[in-house]
This record gives sequence, structure tokens and C-alpha cells, in this order.
Amino acid sequence: MDRPSYHLSNLDSLEAESIHIIREVAAQFERPAILFSGGKDSVAVVHLARKAFWPARIPFPLMHVDTGHNFPETIQYRDDLVAKLGVELVVASVQESIDQGRVVEETGPNASRNALQTVTLLDAIEANGFDACLGGARRDEEKARAKERVFSHRNGFGQWDPRNQRPELWTLYNGKKAFGEHFRVFPLSNWTELDVWQYIAREQIELPSLYFAHQREVVDRRGVLMAVTDCTPVRDGEQAELRTVRFRTVGDATCTGATASTAANLQDIIMEVAAARQTERGGRTDDQRSEAAMEDRKREGYF
Repeated sequence: MDRPSYHLSNLDSLEAESIHIIREVAAQFERPAILFSGGKDSVAVVHLARKAFWPARIPFPLMHVDTGHNFPETIQYRDDLVAKLGVELVVASVQESIDQGRVVEETGPNASRNALQTVTLLDAIEANGFDACLGGARRDEEKARAKERVFSHRNGFGQWDPRNQRPELWTLYNGKKAFGEHFRVFPLSNWTELDVWQYIAREQIELPSLYFAHQREVVDRRGVLMAVTDCTPVRDGEQAELRTVRFRTVGDATCTGATASTAANLQDIIMEVAAARQTERGGRTDDQRSEAAMEDRKREGYF
């Protein structure tokens, strides 16, 4: 008798791999957390974690490193999701790190709190005893992220060494660590931006409204459309205008640029992403500070 043949679609295969990784984290670590920004990738990780442990609740807390310069839509979405899922939320505040003298706020026209998140993140990991933090980073996002392993080891100072990483053969993940060390884990490592959007459409995952085309007051700042907010006011010599835009990434308002778009639903976004010539982080001004900006931050303990 012939055995039935099974064929997994690309999304089914990616989903199965991610769920396997998330369950490995639950098996190998004592106190994991999910790094949650309100962005589509971290939302996808939360959705995958729900499926990994259904019908039980997600056994990990969600941790949000709050710069104090977030879009209001992101914070509202975060709070609504936490209430819906009934999970623990840990908020690590950059403003508190500034008030405590742990970091010094940047000054000048291009000042941002984005880089300050590293100290706040590492302090929160230590204070809460987290030994693994799951994030939504993908290898296709940026060249520094492409160097990451799925189980990415961090030393006792929270630092990452891209030249000294552990092999991951046959989907075997090594979570052994010394006291004080921890891991960052990336279940979406092998996904692309298009994969994520197609998965969101298939699973009908709700997202912050920022991802969909809407009218917003913006200024063109060196080729990047920056939203006009309380922390990103119009500068001398600039002219604000009302544009139809959406955001391909959701982060600190001081360094997250919008893109001109009329994509108001998931199918339109999928078509737009498939035809895009610029990466989704092309509008992130923090990545433009130097060619190695992301890798330098990651070495110090960034997401």
C-alpha cells in the first residue's frame, strides 16, 4: 500500500520551524521573554507563540523597551493585545534610565533615544532574570542581522561577538550558557518581509493602523518622510504637508520614516512589498548614521 505524500507550503514550513524554535526556548531556558515593539514581526512572533502552546496561554512575558517617543497607535495596540491575551507585560523605560543617570540623552537636531535602548534593555534583562529573549529580527532586514544565529549567545555584559558563534546544524540549538549570560532567539530568522506579510494575511492577524495607508502631516527630511509629532516638530526652514503614507517599520518616532503609499489593505501591501526596490529599513535614520551602525549597536547589546 502506497504511503500518502505530504507537501508543506512555504508558509507552513516557516511556521513549523518557528514553532519548533519557540518550543525549544521553553524547553531549554528557565525565564524567557518575548521582546515586543508593536511592530509586525514581534506581533507575528506572539501569534506563533500562541499557536505553539495552544490552548494554554503563552508562558512568557512580553517586554517592551519604551523610549517615550513611541507613536500613540503603537502603545494603544500593545495595551489592547496584552489585555486580550492575558499575558504579563514588562515595560522597560528609557526615560527612567535617563532620570537615573544610566544614559545621557542625545542633543542636537538629529537626537534620538533609539541607541539608548541598549542600556535599558540590558538592565531589564538583569532585573527580571531573563535568560532568553525572543525577538522578531529577520536575516533579510539588514546585513548585521544576517550574521545572527537563531540562538544568539550574549556574554555576561550582554555583548554579541559575530566572529564567535555556535554552529546550528540539523536545527539543533545549543542554549548552554554560563551564569549571567543570556541568549537572543530569532524564530523569524529565515523569513522575508514578504513571507511575514503573506502570513499575516493568511492568519488574519490584526496590526497597528500605522502599517496601512492614512493621511498624516509629514516633513521631507533629507529624503525621509518624518511624521510631525510632539517629539519631532517642524524645524526652521521645513514645510509640513499632509501626505498619504504608511510605515513599513514601527519604532521610535524620532528615527522611523514613513513611505508614500496608498496601500490600505493587506493585499495592496503584499503587492507593494513584492515590487519594492528599497528595504523596509531604508527609512530608518538610525541605520544611516554609519555603514556599520546596526552591527556596532548589536555588539553592545542592542536588539
